[in-house]
Amino acid sequence: MSSCRPGDRERTLEESPDTEGQDAGETQAAKADGKWHRKETARDGSRETSKVRVKGWGKSPPASWRHGGSPNPVRCKANRSRYQAARRGTGLLPREMVTLDRIRLTGLLPRSPLLAGFSIFLVAVSASAAQPDPNAPLPGTAAEVARALVDTSTRLHGELDTWRRLGSPKPPEAVTLDALYQQRLYRLLSRDVPLARATLPKLPSIGAFARDVVVAHRELVAITPPLRLRAIRVGPAAPPGDLLRFYREGERRFGVPWNVLAAVNFVESAFGKLRSASAAGAQGPMQFMPASWRAYGLGGNVHDPHDAILGAANYLRAAGAKRDLGQALHAYNPSRSYVDAVLRYAREIKAAPENFYDFYSWQVYVKTRSGSARLTGPGIH
Repeated sequence: MSSCRPGDRERTLEESPDTEGQDAGETQAAKADGKWHRKETARDGSRETSKVRVKGWGKSPPASWRHGGSPNPVRCKANRSRYQAARRGTGLLPREMVTLDRIRLTGLLPRSPLLAGFSIFLVAVSASAAQPDPNAPLPGTAAEVARALVDTSTRLHGELDTWRRLGSPKPPEAVTLDALYQQRLYRLLSRDVPLARATLPKLPSIGAFARDVVVAHRELVAITPPLRLRAIRVGPAAPPGDLLRFYREGERRFGVPWNVLAAVNFVESAFGKLRSASAAGAQGPMQFMPASWRAYGLGGNVHDPHDAILGAANYLRAAGAKRDLGQALHAYNPSRSYVDAVLRYAREIKAAPENFYDFYSWQVYVKTRSGSARLTGPGIH
């Protein structure tokens, strides 16, 4: 009993000859000269087959390779489907209209990866019409803020899932706009304590995430000194897939949880988007002081994301991360608020894969003497 191999199915559909009226012996005889011929039926609309025109098609591969061992390709199930669809008088599509993509619609063939990716892209594009303007006014009441956060976060999680499946190194426009609006809402709650107290209880579905983000941001703003705007440099982050691979390598080599390394990278430099040195002189995506880098940087480049992440993992292990992670983070930055903020972000990054991509899509804000300023993303004047 013969059958088509999966790898042969598309090839058979595209190249098999039409063998109506031939038995197996005639088929083999026609191929005895080593040439593979193809017959073309009449196109005058008649129900009968006219005299055929025979084309030389070049050397034929073995019949077992083309038709799963069957000398007559009509006996191959996948080819029979196309052969039947092409028969005249059946009321089905003419032969010239039978394409692989039309057959895929019947379920006989798997979906084209290109078409599947394009379908996802269309979904992402159609969703972008609902995105808020980069500088859209923020709501003022607790109920309005809660509703905006729930709606934006729900839409954003779907967009993040689509982005992850597409594997693009940069966030799509829909993700960028929704993530920015979400970030602005959380910053509003962070600086307005009464509004946050009234809003957080109205967020049952995202309450834990919202509470960690609001508290962590408030703690970090409190310990961050203002910077001179002219001295600040920004740039693109490494692709999220590369960063995740670096965090996993750091965990594997030094035993520091990958989500903690991701949280430190986020807090210190927004995943490497903030390129300038800190007020204290720390450098690179993980913000190393020069002396610490010489001791723990493993001879790498402090500005290279891979080297900096492994250097941070090395430092935290030496500081006792396996015994007491909080103590190791305190050695990295001697502030209880810093430690609490990093652990809150690390908890949310570990809780759901899309949370890392969410934070990755946020923009760079800096604290200056005249207030906060956004340096990246759409809508900057």
